[in-house]
Amino acid sequence: MRSVAAKAIFGRATRLVRAGCVALALCALVGAAAPIRAQEIKLATVAPGGSEWMREMRAGAERVRELTDGRVEVRFYPGGVMGNDAQVLRKIRIGQLHGGAFAASGLAERYRALTLYGIPLLLRSLDEVDFVRARLDPKLEAGLEAAGFVSLGFSEGGFANLMANEPIRAVEDLQRRKIWVPEGDPLSFIAMEALGLSPVVLPLTDVLTGLQTGLLDVVAASPVAALTLQWHTKVRYRTDFPVAYSMGILAVDAATLRAMPAADQRVLRDVMRAAMQRIDRTAREDNREAAQVMTEIGVQPVTVHADDVDTWRRTVASIYPALRDRPDIDGPLLDELLGLLEDYRSNYSSAAAQPE
Repeated sequence: MRSVAAKAIFGRATRLVRAGCVALALCALVGAAAPIRAQEIKLATVAPGGSEWMREMRAGAERVRELTDGRVEVRFYPGGVMGNDAQVLRKIRIGQLHGGAFAASGLAERYRALTLYGIPLLLRSLDEVDFVRARLDPKLEAGLEAAGFVSLGFSEGGFANLMANEPIRAVEDLQRRKIWVPEGDPLSFIAMEALGLSPVVLPLTDVLTGLQTGLLDVVAASPVAALTLQWHTKVRYRTDFPVAYSMGILAVDAATLRAMPAADQRVLRDVMRAAMQRIDRTAREDNREAAQVMTEIGVQPVTVHADDVDTWRRTVASIYPALRDRPDIDGPLLDELLGLLEDYRSNYSSAAAQPE
């Protein structure tokens, strides 16, 4: 039995035919039978649903929907419900997801150069970060797209600090401690081994459990990440020293994007990149505030011994030649990065070794 709505549609079509409007009648029937469906872009993230990051992303998604007249719907799956970065990549391969927000190391299996900024003790200050990123970010985005993912923007995670239940002031304080290294980050693993330490590889989603169970003794994270992921509840000390620079990437499968109309592609790129740029701009102040909050709630800041800073850096620098020859490292881009840092430290900075 036809519904009331269906009878009304077919009745309208009949009247149009009787009036001689055959083309309009066909349009009415086709429109009723096959309504336009929105292109859904499904993106995963470990960011909690109530975080500022997610509020910015949802606002961007709503703007995309408006500017495409509902043709494109961006749906986020927050809180790590889709799993870690490796699991998200597998779901993208089978079409269950179309992209996500990744740690740089999380996309390294697709494009190895993304891990270069995160080499421990390589970047020493935020001024160095700005100098390098202004020159290399466009190359990283182009390389990522050639590898099958379109960047919708990079966002600063900030410098990671060491966090533990015992103060870390010297490399000796790290010995015989189980130190977290992100899954998919061989550079950090090699650097930790060079310092004579004991790295434990875990995906980001398992770190809180690792701290709770004693599988991990030490983690490295920015203050914002530690607060957002609740790691601060399992540590008592934060070493106020830039161990490694972290960066997040919002990326979508290139084939999915290219299947969309060109105008809708531009809207998605422009709107979500603008959202990521806003997040990138506010990241530094957010990390300063997060560090202050951690101190106020009882996570004590610790200062590294100056002599140990030089020792750590020299030790890690000694492995650069070996890193360059690894198959999972983009050697030429590492050379370019090291050249940029030499240029900056020689010509632009009188205190490049000072942390921020």
